[in-house]
Amino acid sequence: MDRPVFMRELLPQEVKVELETMTREEATSIARFLANVVGRAHARQVDASMRENWTAELNRASTGALEAPASLWRGVVDLLVAHERAYLEHCRRYALQEDG
Repeated sequence: MDRPVFMRELLPQEVKVELETMTREEATSIARFLANVVGRAHARQVDASMRENWTAELNRASTGALEAPASLWRGVVDLLVAHERAYLEHCRRYALQEDG
């Protein structure tokens, strides 16, 4: 189309999460990553004693099944929503740049 093109690899935060087409392994990997982010953020907000109690509760409640403490599940879902919102905002800004 007679236009120069610049290509680069997308950064992880720029990759859109497509839940509908994700395999179980991909979903598990993303859930593990997001749970780690939420867990680290939570751990930084509490003192050592509370962190030890929280870790013990997670280990106690861990059965290998998909059940997770409700607060952790909500945190992961909220993080996924924030990721999607940021991605859509990026797309909106990009579209406005192209129009302007």
